[in-house]
Parts: sequence; C-alpha cells; structure tokens
Amino acid sequence: MFDTARYDGRMPYRRCGDSGLLLPAISLGFWHNFGYVDDFEESRRIMRRAFDCGITHFDLANNYGPPPGSAEENIGRILVSDFVCHRDELLISTKAGHDMWDGPYGLNGSRKHLLASLDQSLKRLRLNYVDIFYSHCPDPNTRLEETMSALATAVQSGKAIYAGISKYPLKRLKKAVKILADMGVRSLIYQPPYSILQREVEADGILDWLLDEGIGCIVFSPLAQGMLTPKYLDGIPEGSRAARPEGFLKPEQVLAQQEKIRALGELATAHGMPLHHLAMRWSLRSQAVTSSLIGARSVAQLDDTLNALNSPIPDEALLAAIDAISPASPTSRN
Repeated sequence: MFDTARYDGRMPYRRCGDSGLLLPAISLGFWHNFGYVDDFEESRRIMRRAFDCGITHFDLANNYGPPPGSAEENIGRILVSDFVCHRDELLISTKAGHDMWDGPYGLNGSRKHLLASLDQSLKRLRLNYVDIFYSHCPDPNTRLEETMSALATAVQSGKAIYAGISKYPLKRLKKAVKILADMGVRSLIYQPPYSILQREVEADGILDWLLDEGIGCIVFSPLAQGMLTPKYLDGIPEGSRAARPEGFLKPEQVLAQQEKIRALGELATAHGMPLHHLAMRWSLRSQAVTSSLIGARSVAQLDDTLNALNSPIPDEALLAAIDAISPASPTSRN
C-alpha cells in the first residue's frame, strides 16, 4: 500500500505570511494516531523520525486523542524523554474551542474556556508555553471581542508566542484579525481543511485574502483523512480510518466520494505518481499555503508521505484535469 523507501530529501521551509517565522512545507499533526488507543512507542518513533527529516512543527489541540487530551499527554511524555534539548528548534501549537470537558465551560469561545484549556494543555504537554495558540472554531454565541481577548491574553502572558485562528468563515475571520490587531496582537496563521476534495477555502476567497494580508496558512487533511490515498480506491479496507469506530471519517463519506477518488487515482497513475503524492503536491501549490499538515500511523507511512516532495509540481494541464474531476465550490457561510 505504501512505498517503504525512506525519505532522503531536504525539507523545504516557507515563510509564514510576512512574519519572521519559517515552517516546514510538511508539518506533523496529532489529530489521530497518537492517543491512548495507539501504540505509544510507534508514536515516539514517528516523532523522532519526523524531526530527523526536518519537520520542526508539531500541531495539537486539547481534544486530540482519542480519548480527548491523550495526544497532548503522550506528546508531553515524548517531549520530556526525547526532545528536552531541542525545545527551541521546535514549533508546537495547540487549540481550544471544541467540546473538551463536561459542564458549561468545557467548550466554545469564552475567555473562561480558552484560557483554562490552555493551562490544561501546558500541563499535559509539560511545557511553559506553546508557540501558537488557536481559537479552534468559531462560536456564534460569544462576542468575537471576548474570544480574541483570550488569544491576546495568552500571547501577552507569555503562554503562547503567536495567535492563530482555525476554520472561521471569511467574514468572521476578517473581523477577528482586526480585533486582535486593535489589541496589539497580530494574527500569525490560519488553519483550514483543504484538499482536492474540499476546496471551499480557495473558492470562498480566503486564500487570496490571507496572501494579501500577509497571514500564513497551514492546511489540514490534505489527503482528506486518507481518502486521497490508494487504500480507498476499491472500497473501505479493514483497519483503515473509515473502518475504525473511534475515527471521524465515516464509511458513507468515502462512498460518496468514490467516483472522484477513482478518477483522481487514474489521473495520478497516468502521471507516474501515487494518488497521495499528487494530493500532497497539489495542496502546496498555492503561494498562500505555508505548510500542509499530515498524520501518520507508522514511520513507513510518514516516509512515504514525505516522498511526495520528490514528485514533480503539477503543471497547468494536470491542474486543469484535477479541476474537471473535483472543482472548487464556495460555501454559503461567508
């Protein structure tokens, strides 16, 4: 299923908007595969291998696992055992906003939730600060001024170096960035889902706006939770993410995209590369995209995904063929 050749290239780095920060073109996320249900020693090997390959950015959130909080707990153990001398070479991010603990303060965009969650994350990660703290999702019931004030407090208190925003629609994103700026804190980075199968951030004009504003963009799920890999070309294999009961990817999501997945797989093969390499290269084609976040279940899978960087950049003809299969469509949230 995956090419087991070890990645032997040099990781390219990209400037995050017009800031002074550089991010690796591919970053490692811990949404899946690093919780208590997973093999801790393999997680440790993946992190060590990622760092050796030039991945300096590790991305988390308070609710990553499963269960929620377990990814931060496990990564905290690995940071202490393996990376204590490398803290200044790492960029570590976390987020808050989604459902995390019981009761009225365990989710959403209040100062109470965000700042309490950040303190909990720092304890689990065994860190004094994170490099980026995100508002993980918009909260329509809380004033943006309150949510952004929590991000500003996180930065001004030294518990985070930068503030980030994730999954906000364009109108709300613009307002959030302005509020933060009025509080003396610049929004460093925006994190949306983005793949050949999910192109709303492009169609809605968010990528163009971020580029104009000098704000970085790190996209997640560039492989559409694994749908843009060879494993789903012929259905849903046993042991895959869509087959796991604790996962977010559901079988019906895969089946709804099956025709596109197969067409994209045939297109990738015709151009001499596996589907996931094409999808990774595609996700990094825009000047607005600073980095693309991946997950990995094994060191071999990590190496194989990184080998996408050795594949050619899609030319105009290939991009047009991709557009014909899976065009960009705007949402109605703006």
